[in-house]
Amino acid sequence: VQLQASGGGLVPPGGSLRLSCAASGSAFIINGMGWYRQAPGKLRELVARVRNGGTTNYADSVKGRFVISRDNAKNTVYLQMNSLKPEDTAVYYCNADVSFSNSRRELYWGQGTHVTSPA
Repeated sequence: VQLQASGGGLVPPGGSLRLSCAASGSAFIINGMGWYRQAPGKLRELVARVRNGGTTNYADSVKGRFVISRDNAKNTVYLQMNSLKPEDTAVYYCNADVSFSNSRRELYWGQGTHVTSPA
């Protein structure tokens, strides 16, 4: 399974960006997908995730500003980021919790996309 993330960029504070992450491969089932971020000098942290059935979780710092959504037919997860702040500047990574027909279950990560909202 491969994850391809896109949509990062440079946006002024208060602006918006939409990240996308598409999973590709064969014979897998996605249990859940999510977005994490890592700012310089900091640990990677959860931003948002969506499970099968649509249950979502958000970091307190992004609640009310970011929205995660998923297109199951396209195996794609999106992160709509509004009212961006300088503290949102980070490399954003998507991940996917995947199951296979032999009951094997693994977590895959995308390559990361840079989001910058300068002060």
